[in-house]
Amino acid sequence: MNPMKIAVCIKPVPSPDHYHQVGIDPETKTLIRQGTPTVINPLDKNALEAALQIREKHGGVVAVVSMAPPFAEENLREALAMGADEAYLLSDRAFAGSDTLATSMVLAAAVKKLGPVDLVLTGNESADGGTAQVSAQLGEWLGYPHLMHACGLEVMEEGLIRVDTARENCRVVYRVKLPAVVSVVRTINRPRFTSLMGVIAAGKKPLTVWSCEDLPVDRCFLGLEGSPTKAGDIYQPDLSRRCELLDVPPEEIAGAILQKIRAAGLQL
Repeated sequence: MNPMKIAVCIKPVPSPDHYHQVGIDPETKTLIRQGTPTVINPLDKNALEAALQIREKHGGVVAVVSMAPPFAEENLREALAMGADEAYLLSDRAFAGSDTLATSMVLAAAVKKLGPVDLVLTGNESADGGTAQVSAQLGEWLGYPHLMHACGLEVMEEGLIRVDTARENCRVVYRVKLPAVVSVVRTINRPRFTSLMGVIAAGKKPLTVWSCEDLPVDRCFLGLEGSPTKAGDIYQPDLSRRCELLDVPPEEIAGAILQKIRAAGLQL
């Protein structure tokens, strides 16, 4: 079995500990991420773990790719500390506000630039958007067969992999010809922790930043303006409540509340 080159697409998402800081821009209708700490999308860590296990068994190179603002370098360093060999950050103001179609187009362009890639792995969906669209779109842009909901992954003979996919009441097993795109679910594995030696090694591994000019993409199809997905109206729900003070002795409060409820036409 020849060594494989595996690309893993990862996405920085808001840290669950700081969800209260995430807002929505009323004009662009996109998430306001500035100032909010990010983590690697949890399912993308499962995808990275699957890639590392394949490399440990068959050899090869694992490259992580992310389309994100410059602050995502920290997340890519974490992926390198887990064991990835190289990292590529796709960062440009032209990418801001891109929907899944534009995002997958940029990721596909980066994968093509990496050279011959045998396998592309992603998480099944992201913790922030949760559309579960990017992996299939990526497969279409690349012209690769693609599968979702992978709960098992095994390299078979040259040029073939076995993919177990999770269904509601069963598993469906596929034999897939490489190159291919596969998105994984949480049950496929348990991602490893980073070690001190891994963190030290990560500082010596290559992290390359590519802008829009470095990739064969058309600016007309990027960003908020170039994305076909348009958000509808967004509004803040009114959570205010009417308050009425009951000026009655404590022992009469329960009866007074019942009278108010019945007067409002509600039956108990």
